[in-house]
Amino acid sequence: MPPAAPRCPLLPLLLLLLLLLLAAARPAAPPHRPTFACGGVVSGESGFIGSEGFPGVYPPNSKCTWKITVPEGKVVVLSFRYLDLESDNLCRYDFVDIYNGHANGQRIGRFCGTVKPGALVSNSNTMLVQMTSDANTAGSGFIAKFSAAEPHERGAQYCGGRLEKPSGSFQTPNWPERDYPAGVTCSWHIVAPKNQLIELKFEKFDVERDNYCRYDYVAVFNGGEINDAKRIGKYCGDSPPAPILSEKNELLIQFLSDLSLTADGFIGHYKFRPKKLLTTTVPPTTTTVPPTSIVKPTVALCQQKCKRSGTVESNYCSSNFVITGTVITAITRAGSLHATISLINVYKEGNLAIQQAGKSMSAKIIVVCKQCPLIRRGLNYIIMGQVEEDGRGKVFPNSFVMSFKTKNSKILNALKNKTC
Repeated sequence: MPPAAPRCPLLPLLLLLLLLLLAAARPAAPPHRPTFACGGVVSGESGFIGSEGFPGVYPPNSKCTWKITVPEGKVVVLSFRYLDLESDNLCRYDFVDIYNGHANGQRIGRFCGTVKPGALVSNSNTMLVQMTSDANTAGSGFIAKFSAAEPHERGAQYCGGRLEKPSGSFQTPNWPERDYPAGVTCSWHIVAPKNQLIELKFEKFDVERDNYCRYDYVAVFNGGEINDAKRIGKYCGDSPPAPILSEKNELLIQFLSDLSLTADGFIGHYKFRPKKLLTTTVPPTTTTVPPTSIVKPTVALCQQKCKRSGTVESNYCSSNFVITGTVITAITRAGSLHATISLINVYKEGNLAIQQAGKSMSAKIIVVCKQCPLIRRGLNYIIMGQVEEDGRGKVFPNSFVMSFKTKNSKILNALKNKTC
């Protein structure tokens, strides 16, 4: 009988080591990623919502709605953690809308691109978020956190809300102890009874200065939503805006700060006023024309022969504003032409309200007599005129308007430095 083979005492250890190496070589299970559906109903003290398929590219031609509810007696605070939607100056293609309430609520804001807004706060315990995409997508969508906050906590960290008392005040976060924070979006919706108007005054005002109010600003709108056609004005700098009177019973005040410089902020006051007292309580000024005498002078004015007089130089100092731009909209109303001008350059601004959307700037003008001076959509002009109290430019038949060509820039740049 042959002798037995010598036993190796290390064999069990070698086998165990081999098994461990094989186990380590297997691919690890992929980490769990939360997946988001198209909209939904969410509730609780806090949670997250995100675009469909996030972090993958969101689908085209979709509209997703999320209804958020936090406990009764609290308000919803929504903070975007990530935002990547098709970029457009006016957010016309892919965008996220935020509303107060779950139905027919005031729109707090519309957002697109990649710049995250500041914390958005509802005026109740409900909020609606709606994302819309067109046929061409370009981005990963968004993810946002919602949380519940006590209404009284908004003064220090948040701002905005619905104001319905006959009089009251509103102010920027941290007022008056320190500067307002960066990256804040606030909307105050003031609602008076149907037969009353709203008078608005700013007591103190200090918002980062910029010629076109592109960075931090306050915008005031007639009505209950952000609508450029109803915008009364856009303000920044350290001079309080002139008192504002609403057209009807609603005003919307929007405050926005970007992610850079901040300032002291502001405090504003409002009060309701009966419509029927307006004719006796508003003092007449040298520029006010009694309503009964408006029609005839305007008709006579527009019947005169339309002929441009003077030169760029001779009209420069007598004009409140001097701009060059392209006519992008032109609508006839009651014999006047209401136009939006995409600005090429501003040589004299006065109190002209200039709107900033991304890198594009525009202003609204009224040509009192639609045929004089005659302007057409799509063409470039030098436009000089006066400015109404609401910041719109007003162009009369004797105002100076002419086609703009690049060679005109030299003389306009020289006049910009002229002391009138």
